[in-house]
Amino acid sequence: MLTTSLKRVGIIQSCYIPWRGYFDFIDSVDLFVIYDDVLYSKGSWRNRNQIKLCDGLKWLTVPVNVKLGMTIDEVPIHHGGKSWENHHRCLLGEALKEAPFFKEAMMLWDAGISASVNTISQLNVRLIYAICAYLQITTPIIMSRDYNLTGAKTERLIQLLTKLKANVYLSGPAAKNYLDESLFREHGIRLEYKTYDYEPYPQLWGDFIGTVTVLDLIGNVGPESRRYLKSNTPNQLAVP
Repeated sequence: MLTTSLKRVGIIQSCYIPWRGYFDFIDSVDLFVIYDDVLYSKGSWRNRNQIKLCDGLKWLTVPVNVKLGMTIDEVPIHHGGKSWENHHRCLLGEALKEAPFFKEAMMLWDAGISASVNTISQLNVRLIYAICAYLQITTPIIMSRDYNLTGAKTERLIQLLTKLKANVYLSGPAAKNYLDESLFREHGIRLEYKTYDYEPYPQLWGDFIGTVTVLDLIGNVGPESRRYLKSNTPNQLAVP
């Protein structure tokens, strides 16, 4: 049984307008770390997400200029050529124009892209802050870059958790494939894996699809979004 003295920390890379599970994750910890001083991986969620339209799912992809060896927070947005902002605005409009809270969803997106940002990480962080404020998520958010980490993989995470004086680590479930759980035992850090088990919400365009950007949730239910934000299943305990 956890006590109020325990400090739960969650660490994830930034994503472009993430799905609702990302924000449930932030809301489930005492401190959230954006882990963007690690290598950028092409084809990931760092610069793209999905939206549901009448003819199915469509990708919203922010163009970036990636060079070998770049970390996520070094990757610049490509601003030349066709305006990706206008393209995304059109797709979001097509997806949500009939939703009751369309204007609120678009206002959040506009707040994220309105300022001048150079990197995909800067854009993602602005959007994450704006959406957290709307969802009334008050978890402090920090950047891993500020902690001068060394090493790799689980050792690097343990180093960061130790610096943050964390005694509980909440991880995404995909990390089961690569985390060295024995290191958490050695350092006395409780390890939990997040569960993503959500109620469907009223949604446009046919059968429900829950893995799209959180802007779909906000556009469809607005102020009721928090009602659909919490997983129905407790986190999985891996290391007590």
